[in-house]
Amino acid sequence: MTPARQCWLFAIGSTLFALATVPGFAAVAGAGAANGLCFAGSFFFTSAGWVQLVRSRAGSRLEWLSAATQFMGTLLFNVSTGAAVWAHAVTEQRRLVWAPDATGSAAFLLSGALGIAAVSVTAGYFAPRSRDWQVQWVNMIGCVAFGASALGAFVTPAGVTEDALLANLGTFIGALCFLAAALLALPPRPAGIRRGRSPRGPL
Repeated sequence: MTPARQCWLFAIGSTLFALATVPGFAAVAGAGAANGLCFAGSFFFTSAGWVQLVRSRAGSRLEWLSAATQFMGTLLFNVSTGAAVWAHAVTEQRRLVWAPDATGSAAFLLSGALGIAAVSVTAGYFAPRSRDWQVQWVNMIGCVAFGASALGAFVTPAGVTEDALLANLGTFIGALCFLAAALLALPPRPAGIRRGRSPRGPL
């Protein structure tokens, strides 16, 4: 389980979330296609979260807690995005879609805060030249955007989304932040390794 594999899994999942919520996509492709992309993206998120959780055992307790909380959030996104594909009744949308989405977003916010605390211990509270510091803060912005998205996605008793624009835009911005963080965290290739080859084989 290499750091690069973790980064690429997060990058693919983020890309699918971003594509699903890019302005105008649902209107053209349909809500079913958008929900399907998010459902697929959630599995890449969960796979990446599991890799990060396993790798975090070698790090500090804060790093492990951040990874564990994030992994729980990805599992909740599996539930919410999966339910969104088939849930049509208002009660189903609120209980099986919005509730785990909001809880998963809260888990991501807590995970992001723990990640900030962990990197502050090693790199300092303000270290913009540190790549780890940059990754954690870009990730934190993504977590905040996902949290805003969950607030906008609340389903009213009438079955109407509270703020559809905020829900989609928050997910879109959050996904772009997670994508940027994943690419920024990619480990550099060792000198002397030919492009397209890895010293440990495929990711």
